[in-house]
Amino acid sequence: MESKAEYQRLCWRSRRGMLELDLVLTPFVRERLPLLDAAGRDSYRRLLEYEDRELCAWFFDRITPQDKDIAAIVARILDSARPAD
Repeated sequence: MESKAEYQRLCWRSRRGMLELDLVLTPFVRERLPLLDAAGRDSYRRLLEYEDRELCAWFFDRITPQDKDIAAIVARILDSARPAD
């Protein structure tokens, strides 16, 4: 991570207006975001610019984003949200 302040900003921006999105994004940002490389963090920042309705379509309706970088971060978030076997 660039800095603690940047990490905290991303944590704050990950809080959305819908509990369902908070339950997907908050654990990811806490547990996996620090492990991402710079490109992955940039993709996550870009993801947060989208509206909640688009995020819901990607996370819950399993619609694949057209942008390949956004699709990759959505897949990583979905993978992290799956319960371990």
